[in-house]
Amino acid sequence: MRKLAVVLALASTALASPALARDNSWYVGVEGGAMIVEDIDYDIGAVRNAGSVDHDYGFDVDGVVGYDFGAIRIETEVGYRRATVDSFRSTTATTGFGTGQFDYAGGSTSALSFMLNGLLDFGEDDGIQGFVGGGVGVARVKANYGLRRSADFLDDSDTVFAWQGLAGIRAPLTDRVDATLKYRFFNADDVKLFDVGNNSFNGRYRSHSILGGLTYNFGEPTPPPPPPVAETPPPPPPVEVAPPPPPPCSPGPFIVFFEWDKSDVTPEAASILDNAVTQYQSCGNAQVMLAGHADRSGAATYNVGLSQRRADAVKSYLSGRSIPAGSITTEAFGESRPRVETADGVREVQNRRVEVTYGPGSGQ
Repeated sequence: MRKLAVVLALASTALASPALARDNSWYVGVEGGAMIVEDIDYDIGAVRNAGSVDHDYGFDVDGVVGYDFGAIRIETEVGYRRATVDSFRSTTATTGFGTGQFDYAGGSTSALSFMLNGLLDFGEDDGIQGFVGGGVGVARVKANYGLRRSADFLDDSDTVFAWQGLAGIRAPLTDRVDATLKYRFFNADDVKLFDVGNNSFNGRYRSHSILGGLTYNFGEPTPPPPPPVAETPPPPPPVEVAPPPPPPCSPGPFIVFFEWDKSDVTPEAASILDNAVTQYQSCGNAQVMLAGHADRSGAATYNVGLSQRRADAVKSYLSGRSIPAGSITTEAFGESRPRVETADGVREVQNRRVEVTYGPGSGQ
């Protein structure tokens, strides 16, 4: 136990972690550290506890592949541990040492193991976590003992059932890499070996190890929680709004002009008449008055007919765009009402026109 206390004191450390542990993912890891082997008491032949082997400090290394289910981990492990012989004590002369205490003995004891482990994690995921667990499997225990600078009197191995107890801590170093510190108690019973004289050595192998290691997690980092969602207040009750009043009726006049001696509606005149049609929608069933005019460049009687043709052309245009023809009245003024006073025979575009007005008194 004194050796175990020394190993624990040398291996103790604190681990800090800036990242999150990984759940529901595969991982791989490697570990290594110091080990001590408890004294192995052998039954030699029929003599119980006839031999005892004391060891120096040794080493213990392993590799693991596992899956982290969250609170529980399952892993497979391959491990190797070895320690050199410090002394040998024998109470029977059947060994290569004879009887007595032999502090100059040499050789080593090793164990190659294949284990299935189960581990229970506890603690916060974003800091240092503790774990405990155990494992079962098989171990190939090998021993070679002899005097220093002489041939070994025992060099044999045996494969037996093995079990182990585990405890330790782990902490994430990055979002994928964990550091571990672990204690292992390893036990292999009923080890049966034979020396060069075919004498049987029956014993039990036990070791205590302190291991440091690194584990790589294949899972994705845990995403941060979403920001809290602010509650949306219920919408205010709808407010009844009175419909806007209809636009007032615009009676005009809407004036369109014509080319000299023509009654065709020009594109410019059509644009003005389209606006007049729009305005008519707000005037209900108002009467429409079309007043036709001409300039003084022709005979007075001719200009009356020309102004009538111009009024008729505008009426045709308006009735083709939703204004009832029965609501439209035309009147021809010829050259009697010029917009611009001119001498007789003068051509004036502002006098060649039709004026459109809506409502009572239109055209007066």
